[in-house]
Amino acid sequence: FIGQNQIEVKNDRLVEFMVFLRDNDIVPLNYLVDETAVHWPKEEQFELVYILYSFKTNEYVRVKIRIKEWDTIESVAPIWSTADWLEREAYDMFGIRYANHPNLKRILLPEDWTGYPLRKDYNIRLQDVDWVRKHLGIESGQKYYVGEARSGEDPDYITPGG
Repeated sequence: FIGQNQIEVKNDRLVEFMVFLRDNDIVPLNYLVDETAVHWPKEEQFELVYILYSFKTNEYVRVKIRIKEWDTIESVAPIWSTADWLEREAYDMFGIRYANHPNLKRILLPEDWTGYPLRKDYNIRLQDVDWVRKHLGIESGQKYYVGEARSGEDPDYITPGG
């Protein structure tokens, strides 16, 4: 994609491979730019995506691995310090668990938030209603749940595609 190199790695070789990418002399990928995930609920798995950058050669490399939905993957925080926060975000938003992470806990959402909002099977509207009601003691302002038909009586409702 757009001239970037992509490498797929087996998860049991992740740390070894990442250390090699960081320490090699030809294209030392010495900066972890981003780490995110893609949720594939029908396959019960995640695709973890690491974007690495080389200051020496001004090149990016995308590293991908697949893990089962509730498997634990080894943290790369000991290799790149930026992974500390990026892995916490992936844990918070997707529920990905990292072994040997220095401080794996929620970073964006409250500790008592239920679920993981960036999973494709997550119903954000139901969670928002419950959390707002519990912690703020008010209704969230979201009148409708996913799947409910909206009434033509609502003056703010715009028909999809219309």
